[in-house]
Amino acid sequence: MFHLQSIELLHWDYCQRLSLPLDGAIITVAGPNGSGKTTLLDAMRTLLGLECSGGRSFKTYARHANADASWLRAVVDNRPRTRQSSSRPFARNLLYADQVTLACRIQRNSGDWQRRYYMADGDVAIEQLLELPDKDWLGIEHWRRRLETAGLSRAIARVLALEQGQTDRLCEYSPKELLRLVFDVFGDQEVLDRYEEARRHQRDVADEAEAAAKELAHGQAQLALVEARLNLYRQYQAKLRERERLHTEVIPVLEWRDARDTMLAEAQELHRQRLEHGKSLARQRQDRQALLQLAQQQEQLAVQLAQAETQRKAAQEALSEARGHETPVEDLVRQADELHALAQVEGDAEQLALRVQQLQQQCQAHERDWHTRQQEREAAQRALEQLRSARTAPRPEDATRFAQLLRQQGIAHHFVADAIEIIDEHWRAAAEGVLRSARWVVVLENPADEARASQLAEQQRYRHYLVADAAPAPERVPPHSLLAALHVAAPLPVWLLRTLAAIRCVPDTAAGFAAGGEWITPQAYWRDARGGRSVWVPPSQHQFGAAALAARRESIEQRLAELDVQLQAIAQQQRESERQLQAAKAAAAGHRAAEELARRSEEFATARSQLAQLRQARISAGQRYAELDQQYQRLGEQLRQAQSQYQQTQQRLQGDESAASRFAREWQGRRDALRTRSAQSRRQRGQFPPRWIAPEAIAQLREQFTNATQARLRGQAVARELEEGEWETDPSIEERHTLMVAQVAGQQAQLQQRQASNESARIAVDNARERYIDVLRATVRRYRKNITELGELAGVAVQADTPHLENDDAALRQAELRVHFNFDGKGQIGLNDGEASGGQQVIKSLILLVGLLKDDEASGGFVFIDEPFAHLDVRNIQLVGHFLKSTRAQYVLTTPITHNVEVFEPADVTLVTAKKKPGERWAPPIGVLQRRVAPEQY
Repeated sequence: MFHLQSIELLHWDYCQRLSLPLDGAIITVAGPNGSGKTTLLDAMRTLLGLECSGGRSFKTYARHANADASWLRAVVDNRPRTRQSSSRPFARNLLYADQVTLACRIQRNSGDWQRRYYMADGDVAIEQLLELPDKDWLGIEHWRRRLETAGLSRAIARVLALEQGQTDRLCEYSPKELLRLVFDVFGDQEVLDRYEEARRHQRDVADEAEAAAKELAHGQAQLALVEARLNLYRQYQAKLRERERLHTEVIPVLEWRDARDTMLAEAQELHRQRLEHGKSLARQRQDRQALLQLAQQQEQLAVQLAQAETQRKAAQEALSEARGHETPVEDLVRQADELHALAQVEGDAEQLALRVQQLQQQCQAHERDWHTRQQEREAAQRALEQLRSARTAPRPEDATRFAQLLRQQGIAHHFVADAIEIIDEHWRAAAEGVLRSARWVVVLENPADEARASQLAEQQRYRHYLVADAAPAPERVPPHSLLAALHVAAPLPVWLLRTLAAIRCVPDTAAGFAAGGEWITPQAYWRDARGGRSVWVPPSQHQFGAAALAARRESIEQRLAELDVQLQAIAQQQRESERQLQAAKAAAAGHRAAEELARRSEEFATARSQLAQLRQARISAGQRYAELDQQYQRLGEQLRQAQSQYQQTQQRLQGDESAASRFAREWQGRRDALRTRSAQSRRQRGQFPPRWIAPEAIAQLREQFTNATQARLRGQAVARELEEGEWETDPSIEERHTLMVAQVAGQQAQLQQRQASNESARIAVDNARERYIDVLRATVRRYRKNITELGELAGVAVQADTPHLENDDAALRQAELRVHFNFDGKGQIGLNDGEASGGQQVIKSLILLVGLLKDDEASGGFVFIDEPFAHLDVRNIQLVGHFLKSTRAQYVLTTPITHNVEVFEPADVTLVTAKKKPGERWAPPIGVLQRRVAPEQY
């Protein structure tokens, strides 16, 4: 690196023009405070392309001179360090003289100050430089690059640019600040700052990407709203098209097709009626013949019935006469047997009393039986009276009570028994048996009432089901099922309808097993998946329909007849027992039964001899009467059947004749009307396009709408939706949607590209900084080597810890360079731990400072140090001066005026400044003291 030999100032601050020698190792600038020592250092810094200290600038100094231009010119050493010319500092700038002139021209340009630079071989005066053209002058960046090739590295430039007071206070830096200074001086901090700037840029890009993502989300939300509006618009258009299609195609075609189907059904019905009319005429002829035969048969049966009735009455009279002859004789024989039994015990008082007691007990038993039967008859009579005034079979008490409670709560309902009528009496027993357990199931009309009804059923402990899932009976029921034998007037539980529809009616068990599945016989033998059992219900317990009421009445009447017969028999037995009791009591009172037997022996014998003949006559008369009665009943039943058949045939004949008459009146008119409608249908068909009425098209319409009524309902629903719904009717929404889709897609693609680019940049920066960590470690090793060698020159043991450098932001921010010094073997001390003296502090700072500019590849160099001897005693000043001499570098030092001459002892050149006097424009000239030294040998 080159050394400074002299410097010339022209119109710099308050210096008019002066030339100062700098050809020495140590140049000391002495003077009072404010005498221009720092001004001189800033002139050197400006000439070298550096920034001034303390916030000052070259513009400030040029403005103070109040001249059009300010000049700075220095002559520097350019002698080679070896025998080769390429070892000259400015050889790369094609300057090979032993001296090189460095010049800086500061001129006012458009109201602002600008500096331009120039270098030339030899010692060139300012007057010669004035003649140079402007194109030969260099800018600041070009100038700095040229000085860098001459040995003024960036590290030395940063050291020279240190502020006043920083050079001698480096030991006061913290380890972290010292490491930052090392990186800054050697140019690494700038690289790290660029990496950090790249990181900030990536974060900014990430923030921009996040903002773009939010904007994209907003755009997507807006797109979703537009899509919703577009869907509404498309639905609206679809509804319009559907309405138009319904009214122009679907409804007319289906109406035409339905009319065609109706006409086809009517034509088939007319054909069927015509065939049925022919069958009806044949059936009428048969019925007329049958009526004639039935009338003749009725006349014959009436004659036979009259004869049979006459014979039956005669036989009944004969039976009554025979019973009238037998009864007195039978009573005499019975009386004789009673007297004989009494005669056997009348001699024994104890047996006689026992006989009386037995007869009394029999009388009492007969009386009790009579009263029991009488009570049963009265209850049956009351039940019969109730049935005569009732329309349906009575309900049990618990069902009646629960129905009344439901009505009080306003819960609409009905029982299963109230909803079913058995229309086929042949299957009444089967239906009554199957439905017995479901009679009093409660069917709720409103399913919402189920909770309240269940609560009431729980309170009343009603043991039958409550059902809310009910349905009316289907219009088409399976033939030969038990459901076909019933008429259902109200909804029934769904499960009950399925059960009744699944039961097949079969004539007997053999047919049931042959058919398989679930079946029942007319005698109520039911077989299901669980097996077979009889569910027979006595007629007196029938419940369903008016026939059940009649069956109950008939059953009660039969019971009344049975009770009447039983009461008559009990009364007869009661009379006999009382008569025997009276005879026994008479015997006990002295009446002798043996005497009466003897007295009436002839009468009793005659009765015994006649009783067998009379009984045989009565039996023969009874048999004759029974035969005639059976014949009479048979003839009566035949007559009733003949009359019933006659009435049925007559009614059928009347119905057929009425239908035939109506057919004759209506058939031709209906046929003509059908022909007219058929012609209209053909004309209407010609108005439709062929594709509308193609079988496939009509099949699709049938599958979608079923019939024209459903199509009209759909048309009404579409019109109602168009009128009441909220629709989008603006056709521009499609274009807006297309534009927004493109916009959102572009934003998404741009965001993805930006995110991918930022991620790639992040990876590249991380990888580059990872590799640059090795450069940082090399810089630290270089600085450690420099300060260690400088410490050896100063007689100080210097040790520096290797900082922890990793590719991590936190690790780099927390990295520290800890340096330890050992003066005179007194132990290690740190940078600023308070254990070093003032001179040792200055030496530490100088070691740290010179270590920043020391370069093995380019020896020499110069340093600007502002007041390094401040506050030092004589001994420490000597130590500092000895260190400066031992470093073989050029130093420009400043010091205030002091009485201690030791500060000037190491100086080769001493420059003495003075303050500008008030009222004068220019400052006094600078005094020069130069030590004579032997010329250096190269």
